[in-house]
Amino acid sequence: MIDKSKVIKVKKNPQGDITDVMLENGNVYSIDEAIMMAKDHLIEDVNVGKSKNGREYLRSNPNGDEGDNLENKPIF
Repeated sequence: MIDKSKVIKVKKNPQGDITDVMLENGNVYSIDEAIMMAKDHLIEDVNVGKSKNGREYLRSNPNGDEGDNLENKPIF
């Protein structure tokens, strides 16, 4: 069984888009890798959304707590 991990930090580009994520185990993944991992249920508390233009993005599962949204995670 594969252990799931949570996103603890994010890296953003100058436009504010998340480009990379750091998981609890310290591993860093590009946003594209993280999206694939989320689809495979390897990252906890996130899901993959699709924008109007068809681009996929990673988002936190809704829970009513904006403090744990990916946008509000610490930067690395």
